[in-house]
Amino acid sequence: MSGDNKQRSSLGIGIALGVAIGAALGVAFDNLALGIGLGLALGVVLGQTMAGEKTRTKGKRDDDGASGD
Repeated sequence: MSGDNKQRSSLGIGIALGVAIGAALGVAFDNLALGIGLGLALGVVLGQTMAGEKTRTKGKRDDDGASGD
């Protein structure tokens, strides 16, 4: 899987988790539309954060052993 696909899957996982949690909270508080909307927004943030962590970690590993001096 290439880096772009991993970033997309992280975003998808984040959105899925956010919508699921938001829907559960929406049902609990009797406001499903608000719960799904907030869950979607938080899911996007979560997915982007997960994708950024993977990219940052990969970059660190590449930089550590790349010096040819």
